Amino acid sequence: MRNPFAKKPAAPAPAYDPAEYIPVIRSSICTGEKTAGFKEKSTGRFIDIALIRSDRDLEDFRRRYGV
Repeated sequence: MRNPFAKKPAAPAPAYDPAEYIPVIRSSICTGEKTAGFKEKSTGRFIDIALIRSDRDLEDFRRRYGV
């Protein structure tokens, strides 16, 4: 039986096209919560990828996407 509390293996990071997207960190002015993701250059739409709780989360995001 599989342990329901075990961490799932990390899925491979989807590639992003630097010609279409800009890596961005968005921060809430109310709570200070930070989210890393990509902003579409043509529309300005933000796609959130990861919640940033610590410097380690930010480094993981940067390493996964080569930013």
